[in-house]
Amino acid sequence: MTVMQMQTQMAGIARARVKLADDAPHLLLVDDDRRIRDLLSRFLTGEGYRVTTAMSAKAARSKLLGLYFDLLILDVMMPGETGFDLARSVRASSPVPIIMLTALHEAENRIEGLQIGADDYLAKPFEPRELVLRIGNILKRTMPMPTSQSESIAFGPYVYHLERGELRQGDDVIHLTDREREMLRVLAATPGETVRRGDLNGGGTVNERAVDVQINRLRRKIERDPANPLFLQAVRGVGYRLVAAP
Repeated sequence: MTVMQMQTQMAGIARARVKLADDAPHLLLVDDDRRIRDLLSRFLTGEGYRVTTAMSAKAARSKLLGLYFDLLILDVMMPGETGFDLARSVRASSPVPIIMLTALHEAENRIEGLQIGADDYLAKPFEPRELVLRIGNILKRTMPMPTSQSESIAFGPYVYHLERGELRQGDDVIHLTDREREMLRVLAATPGETVRRGDLNGGGTVNERAVDVQINRLRRKIERDPANPLFLQAVRGVGYRLVAAP
């Protein structure tokens, strides 16, 4: 897709600043063309998505280390590591949905993307609204439905969304490993109450050292002074508790 085509397609879109919902899905857009990145980012933000961009696979890896994303949009043809390479690496350790964008129209390229584990494949040029529809359809399948129970808990400057397993500090999403996300979900389900180490270990054989190591890693992400925690407090000989209002 040429930049001029995208600008023409988006000419009628309002440029008013969009106030995003706290639980707006977080997308990572990776494309080496700055103008396309900027245009798609503005368009998707206007559609209610929280968008982070990266200019290369290397830059995307840095974002993935520190942030949690609901879906990745990867351009295939990038200098150095391609979108296919990045998708293959991501898929080896994460089920996060992936949409590939490419100017390659050959069936072999589409098949390669799908074999890697991409959820969808969109050939350039494309209508931006088609991308929005594809994103929406994928997220409907992969994101949990809201429940009637309390969906989030606030502690200090943080908000943890129970159903989505997402931890935020303001507009920033804090990256959690799957294990950290599960432990925080268990603690946040009963704030202020002590949770036994066995329950934090998935109910299996208790490995106290493993639980303590995971808690210490989580503390380093949310505590100002991990050695003197305010939120993730130990209960000697029993387990841990999440204190919402220290």
